[in-house]
Amino acid sequence: MSRIDKNSAEHYSWGGICEGWHLAKAGTLSVVEERIPPGGSEIRHRHQRALQFFYVLKGVLSFEVEGTEHDLSPRQGIEIRPSVAHRVFNRSTADAEFLVISVPPSHGDREPA
Repeated sequence: MSRIDKNSAEHYSWGGICEGWHLAKAGTLSVVEERIPPGGSEIRHRHQRALQFFYVLKGVLSFEVEGTEHDLSPRQGIEIRPSVAHRVFNRSTADAEFLVISVPPSHGDREPA
């Protein structure tokens, strides 16, 4: 077992300006830390199998879930069940940093909504 942090984790970019770090990547679990700068967003989508929990570490993160918007501040989270259409975006003036926990991992389980 070894310690993991953003410096040692597998890094990826998405959405042109956003990034993430795989903190745990197993057959049944995914834990990712992501950063969305001001104005960043993802497309509206859904997962058929993955249950996801988003937990804000820094900044304000906005969600659109089935047409309803939610703003989350640090130490707040939201659960997204399978088949629920959602998207995350940052309309604030500072970076938003958050954890995404998926069971099972959501990679390859995403379709536009």
